[in-house]
Amino acid sequence: MFIQYKPNWFFSTAIMRENMYKNKIQSTVLCIILAVIMGGCSSSRTQESTGQYIDDGTITSKVKSTLLANEGLAAYDINVKTYKGVVLLSGFVDSQQISNQAAADARSVSGVREVRNKLLVNNSAGSVKGYTHDTTITTNVKAAIVNDPRLSAFDINVKTYDGVVQLSGFVDSQQSAELAAADALKVAHVKRVVSSLIVK
Repeated sequence: MFIQYKPNWFFSTAIMRENMYKNKIQSTVLCIILAVIMGGCSSSRTQESTGQYIDDGTITSKVKSTLLANEGLAAYDINVKTYKGVVLLSGFVDSQQISNQAAADARSVSGVREVRNKLLVNNSAGSVKGYTHDTTITTNVKAAIVNDPRLSAFDINVKTYDGVVQLSGFVDSQQSAELAAADALKVAHVKRVVSSLIVK
């Protein structure tokens, strides 16, 4: 009887060992997959995770809505960009008071960690008058930046008033900010370039 069951016990033990080995491999593979997924979802210094990107998009929308709801600010084309809860305001307004009010309104929005107020004060900036070449300059500067392979990956906002070009947004290095400014300066009829670009 003992001899009859010995082979079964041997094969049963071998099967158990094989199953344990398979389970160990499956667990290892699962851990690797989870690590890759978690790595893909995590954010680096210059990149946002999907969750952060969605949150930043929500913050940007809320800030824009808040600014538009304020009658004293609705007349101005204030650009809003958000990166990891940091809100960047840019554009041209006609007084420091309006600039301060826009920053205060942005700070009041839930989820905003910090406001970088880069609004430029320019008399009568709310007017549609401006420099005759402003629209053309803005278009040409945007084209110059998009066509520069070193910068085309960045969402750089361009505003022009009376020949003064403002660049704003988030870039990955000071060198990228300097390259964008240099590209803008080469465009015809540009009087001056103000870089409000922020390094992530």
